[in-house]
Amino acid sequence: MQITRRLEFDAGHRIPDHSSQCRHLHGHRYAIEITLSGQIIKAAGQSDNGMVMDFSEVKALAKTHLVDAWDHAFLAYRGDEAVVNFLASINGHKTILLDRVPTAENLASIAFAALAPVYRDKFDNQLQLERVRIYETPNCWADATSSDSAD
Repeated sequence: MQITRRLEFDAGHRIPDHSSQCRHLHGHRYAIEITLSGQIIKAAGQSDNGMVMDFSEVKALAKTHLVDAWDHAFLAYRGDEAVVNFLASINGHKTILLDRVPTAENLASIAFAALAPVYRDKFDNQLQLERVRIYETPNCWADATSSDSAD
């Protein structure tokens, strides 16, 4: 059985080598969908009876281990020195430095790598993260799945 929980967050980024508008500093209302697979819990009298995992717990773990860090932050490529230096000059600015350019594809891959062990370890391998989908806009998204190789 698979379940999916969607969360939203706001963040800025830029794609330094992009040939169009995305090379400029800008932001998005991102959405992240987390799809987990596991067995339906059969435990009469327990709060999670009939569920793979309580959706509120899916959300809480995603927020703790990823979303709260990225929300209202600037997701900057560590190699984009001019932007990194500029952001460092702003006292108290929330900047997340990434080892890859913050495209939707790379963000999905980074998110998958960060969250997969969280769900797996929390439930002793009873749950598996199947997919992380990052929406950069309502019409554009990227998926990282359990079958993708880790970068």
